[in-house]
Parts: sequence; C-alpha cells; structure tokens
Amino acid sequence: MKRAVYEDLRAWQADARRKPLILRGARQVGKTWLVRELARERKLALLEVNLERDPLLAKVFQTADPKRVFSDLALLQDHRAAPADSLLFIDEIQAAPEVLARLRWFAEEMPELPVVAAGSLLEFALADFSHSMPVGRVSYAYVEPLGFPEYLAAHAQDPLLERLRAWQPGRVISSAVHDKAWEWFDRYQMVGGMPAVVAADAQGADAKSCRDIQRDLLHTYQDDFSKYAGRIETRVLRQVLLAVVAALGGKFVYSSVGDGVKLEPARRCLEMLAAARLCRLITHTAANGLPLAAQQNERLRKAALLDVGLAHALWNTPALGHFPRWETLAPGIRGGLGEQMAAQQLHLLSGSFTRDGQLFHWRREGGRAGEIDYLLEFHGAILPVEVKSGAAGSMKSLHQFMHDKRLPLALRLDRNPPSVQAMAVSTTQGQAVQYTLLNLPHYLCAFLGEIIPGLSGWHE
Repeated sequence: MKRAVYEDLRAWQADARRKPLILRGARQVGKTWLVRELARERKLALLEVNLERDPLLAKVFQTADPKRVFSDLALLQDHRAAPADSLLFIDEIQAAPEVLARLRWFAEEMPELPVVAAGSLLEFALADFSHSMPVGRVSYAYVEPLGFPEYLAAHAQDPLLERLRAWQPGRVISSAVHDKAWEWFDRYQMVGGMPAVVAADAQGADAKSCRDIQRDLLHTYQDDFSKYAGRIETRVLRQVLLAVVAALGGKFVYSSVGDGVKLEPARRCLEMLAAARLCRLITHTAANGLPLAAQQNERLRKAALLDVGLAHALWNTPALGHFPRWETLAPGIRGGLGEQMAAQQLHLLSGSFTRDGQLFHWRREGGRAGEIDYLLEFHGAILPVEVKSGAAGSMKSLHQFMHDKRLPLALRLDRNPPSVQAMAVSTTQGQAVQYTLLNLPHYLCAFLGEIIPGLSGWHE
C-alpha cells in the first residue's frame, strides 16, 4: 500500500546530513513495513535486528564503537554489504532501551550508514531508563494509521481520489462524486486505517473478517499492557478504553470510568494510553492567541482513540456479511463515529512526519453553555472546527466564539456537499459577527491543506 510518510522516509535516507531515525507509532501501524520497503526500493542491504525476538543481540551494542557493532551484527547475520550500501534497522528497541544511548555514535562516526530504530510502548521503557538520551544526535518521526486518501489508493480508487483532491472553493461537486465519496468514507469509518485491516478489506475480506482483525489488534494492545502489570490492571485498562468510546466528543470525566475504579488509577491509565499512542488527548485551551498550548488546561480534556477500528472492537458494532448502512446505526454511535473520524483526520493535519500532531478544544466553564469541538493551528492561524454527524445542527457557540476571538475562518464538517458561506449573523447576545464558514463533508477533511489556500482573503 502507498503510504504518504514513505516519501518523507526516502528524503531522510537521501539527506547526507541525516541522523539515526527513531520511528514512533503504535504497534501495527506499519513501521516495519516502511523500513523494509525503503531498503528494497533504494537497493540497500537490510541488516535487521529485533531486540524483542532476539534480546541477546542487545549485548552487541554495549561497546561505544559503532564500527565494531556493525561488524559483529554483520558476522552474526552473514551480512556482506558495506555500511554505505546497507540499512541498519533496530526493531522493538523498547526491549533494550539502553541501545538508544548508543545511537549517537553512529551519527558521529558512521554517517554513511543509515540507521532506523522503531519501538512500541517506548515511553514506558524510557520511564525506567537511567541513561541519557542522545539529544540532538537522533531524529524522530511519526507513523499513524492510513488516512482517507491512502485508504482510497489502497482500493485502487484513483479516479475518485483525483476528483476529491482537485476540488476548490467556488466549484460544484457533482452528486455522483458526492455519493460515491460518502459510500467510500462510510466504509472507511467501518474499516479504519490500520494496515492489516485495510489490506484485508482491499483483498475482498468480508465485514466479519475485518472486524475480527480489529478485535485481534485490540487484544494485542491489551497483551502489551500486561507486560507492565505492575503499572496498571488490565481491568482498569479496558474500563478506561470503554469510557473513552462512551465520551467521544465530550469531556472525559475520570469519575465516570466505572465502579471500583478510583480517580488516580483512571487518570494514570489514560496518560499511559496516550503515551502508548492508543489514545489522543485533546486539551482545553483559552484560544486567545498562538500557540494554543500556551493557555491550555489539562484538567479539561477530551479523548479519542488511535483508530476508529478500536472503537468498533470496543462497541462490538455489527459486521456479518457486510457492514451496516450509516442510517441504521444508533444515533449515539453515529455521533461518536463522527467525532472519532474528525479527531483522527485533524490529528494528521496538525502534525507532520517529524512533528507529532496536537489538537485542542474550547468550552465555556460556568455561565451560559458554549463549546467548540476542535481547534488546531493551521497555516499560522487558529482554525475552529464544528463537527456534525448528520446534515444539520446549531452553530450558536461558533457564532459567539468567532465574535469573541475575532477570527476570519471556521470549518464545519457534516454530510452536506462542500460550500463556502460569508456569515453575517448576530450572536445570542445580539452582537454582530462576520466570518467565512467553510462547509466540508467529512470525506474532504483530509484535503484541507489544498483547500484553505484557495479561499479568498485567507492568509498563508
């Protein structure tokens, strides 16, 4: 499958000033495949070390001499290529976190050898890691589940993909394109972006098989956490995951996690899920200026999952011979899916290959109600996002927010065809407010980077 981050990985390998690269991301998002594909496509001899499967190999890295490390690994694996024609891949590095400190020597003494390390639950290992990290001598990159454009490409829907990518404000999108795009996006909402599930779906697996893979992935993550049983109970883990699903789109309340789960274990579990990249924490911000993180309040959090497939595995949504139609799902499920998919796509937009994405939200505490679903920093400005799972909904909070913050542009995600509106309305307090409202169907959210610059009056 084509991955958007692959071109970034190629650019890293081709850069003569590259540093050893640490790939971040949850288990099963495709880190290993990306590295192997890079070696194959660039005709580099892959020297792969898996420290979870072969823990004794960690001893090879005890020396500070990278040339000796490479020579010993090559001998053990009958690797004959020179360093400049090789790619050293250290997988599951969290099994021997002390190896991270040794990566600096490769940057300084063997720059001709590209080195990639990858690991799952890496933050957990680092919590007990007494060695200093090689700050400034390694690079970090982030791998996420497949976005909607990647999903379409995996299903050979290139004509539809090109039509969506070409849409610009002021143009009309045909009903044929709109209907077909929603057909595929609704399927994407059922399958999600985890590579194993997408691959099965693209190869013609039925809905039940896809759902089974999603459940297997959930069990894999739970088994991973069992390795850290001293930190957290498996029972608490599952209850917190269920609480995240139940609260999608709303404030996460620790006291509502479940009977017998105290506030502190629930808080610690959510933090660990975020560290493992299985959850995304969406922090409240006052949104009075950039950066949004400067006025955040970590007590007021929302949360979303890594991938919608985990939501289906936890919800146990029906999937027999085929996926259910959107309108047959319970309203609460549709609302949760809309919030999850918005968070999933906006997270990708707010980050990059070398920068982890960050989302925020806003709500008025005390007095009259008011809430903005998501806020992100986009093209050097604050972009408020309203999410609707259907085709209609109130925008009173958005009008007031746009008046108070004096912002020029807001985004609304719903099921309608795309449009741009010049809003000139009054708030519930009778205050006049003017701004541009970009209405997009959820299936166009991933193309926001191409759409925003085409808006009249929007500054880069």
